[in-house]
Amino acid sequence: MDEQALNKVARELVAPGKGILAADESSGTIKKRFDAIGVESTETNRRDYRELLFRTPGAAEYVSGVILYDETIRQKAADGTPMVKVLQDQGVHPGIKVDLGAKPLANRPGETVTEGLDGLRERFAEYKKLGATFSKWRAVIKIAPGSSSAASATIPTRGCIEANAHALARYAALSQEAGIVPIVEPEVLMDGDHSIDTCYDVTLVTLHAVFRELAGARVVLEEMLLKPNMVLSGSEAKGRATAQDVARYTLHCFRQAVPAAVPGIVFLSGGQSDQEATVNLDAINRRAMEIGGVPWQLSYSYGRGLQAAPQKAWAGKKENVAAAQRAYHHRAKLTSAARMGKYSPEMERETVAV
Repeated sequence: MDEQALNKVARELVAPGKGILAADESSGTIKKRFDAIGVESTETNRRDYRELLFRTPGAAEYVSGVILYDETIRQKAADGTPMVKVLQDQGVHPGIKVDLGAKPLANRPGETVTEGLDGLRERFAEYKKLGATFSKWRAVIKIAPGSSSAASATIPTRGCIEANAHALARYAALSQEAGIVPIVEPEVLMDGDHSIDTCYDVTLVTLHAVFRELAGARVVLEEMLLKPNMVLSGSEAKGRATAQDVARYTLHCFRQAVPAAVPGIVFLSGGQSDQEATVNLDAINRRAMEIGGVPWQLSYSYGRGLQAAPQKAWAGKKENVAAAQRAYHHRAKLTSAARMGKYSPEMERETVAV
């Protein structure tokens, strides 16, 4: 795939009104999700659940791409159609999670580094043949409890940030080499009691490190997307910041650190509820318009933010498939509205026929 083709895919993934469904939960993560709704995590159940999402009528109006797990990109739907083709036939880009998860970082207690670089060039070649047009690698950055700033925090350490930034850059370079658009995901976790100011400081330091490493690896910025956290108060913080503050802090941070050449920012939902993730995305896009615009598209790459409602509605029962698809379509429609700065809380009460 030539450079123009990679840029085209990147821009299609952040087309106006559209975003990405993150359906790349590992076997362990999807088991936790299924345990919460009383469903056994078997290969058939995982297939049936993801198939109902992928076949939801009208969802492609709001979803430009789907990040798949290794199992899913190889699976066939119940009727024998490859899952990748189910997406392609609707004009939806199939993507693939390629990292192997966060592992303990040696000599840095409480911190992790994401692994999976060994053999990645060969895996990319296989994923390309399977139909993947984009990929994702996630790095996890934790903030220690009681941290009042990035400088005072015992965690994250500079070594942790730099190790993860380096891995992200090596991954992105290999992805582009394979003709696959990389989504670079440095996630500063919202777990903890830290303030929004501390999240701002840590996110800014992290983004600066990531883009230094991307430059060093000669990653072409026009051919990648950034999947970051929003700048938020910790989930256990007292007096958590409003959506308007989240928008203000987030855009100020990203204007300091993200080059204009990057086509789009696709925010992760992280530990936010589906409605909180929608409200904050809407506030960010409204704020962007208020300040005269920003150089990148501001979109979404949500997992729980899009799936919590359909998982609950489905509960592993065939008779609930239509209800689950309605719930997914509704959440995707509202998130799309937020991505354009046109969401309102009243939309939560709307119903969508599927």
